[in-house]
Amino acid sequence: MPSTSATIIADTPVKATSASRQRPAMPRFLLGLILPFALIALAEISVSRGWIAANHLPAPSEIFNTIAHLAQQGLLAHIGISSARVVAGFIAGAALAILTGSVVGLSTRLEAILDPSFQALRAIPSLAWVPLLLLWLGIDEAPKLVLIAIGAFFPVYMGVVSGIRGVDRRLIEVGKLYHLSTTAMIRRILLPAALPAIITGLRNGLSLAWMFMVAAELIAASQGLGYLLTDGRETSRADIVLAAIAILAVLGKSSDWLMQKLETHLLAWRDTYQHGSGA
Repeated sequence: MPSTSATIIADTPVKATSASRQRPAMPRFLLGLILPFALIALAEISVSRGWIAANHLPAPSEIFNTIAHLAQQGLLAHIGISSARVVAGFIAGAALAILTGSVVGLSTRLEAILDPSFQALRAIPSLAWVPLLLLWLGIDEAPKLVLIAIGAFFPVYMGVVSGIRGVDRRLIEVGKLYHLSTTAMIRRILLPAALPAIITGLRNGLSLAWMFMVAAELIAASQGLGYLLTDGRETSRADIVLAAIAILAVLGKSSDWLMQKLETHLLAWRDTYQHGSGA
């Protein structure tokens, strides 16, 4: 007959487990809102009590009022123009990066020829491209789209190359054992195995596309969120500057969320560790 202490020890994990199952977990998106709302509340209190000068950091309530006022004066048009530029530049840069990265990843000779130059170009700051693009392409849409494409190209290129180079050699050997053609090897082995790194590169490239878009619009634009940043600086309106920054943060996070959903859909076959999930 088991002892009383042994019975208590045996029952304790079951009770703890059942209690943890009954306790509702807070959704992840609510957890992610804790820090932003805490910072907003802290900023509101700091400005209202005079701890921070309102001309340096307007209260969040004033920034929200500015956004509402801008919405009546064509804010959606600025958002639409900037978003269209990011989408067009990102698609062009990412497509070229996937093509180039695939060729470089599959050929060590091409990697030796092309990769050092790409790494050198990758180190050039975004603003350094602006004067050259303006000289070459003028001040219309072309330099803005090219600059955004440059920003998207290098993270995606790095993701494709590292993904292909990181494929397990044993998978390639299995493909050769089954006499797969080069096309079948790429489609059935290399692409699925490299897809996690490629999607990570796409997410990083999309983030840089937003950054390069702002750089392009800060220099030569009459519309867009970058133009609003310039207008707020020239008129000493910190509320407009912070409103544009807040909108950029929301747009950047929303686009990354869409990419994350795409990643979840495309990589649903992965059996990876999820923190907090039971085995």
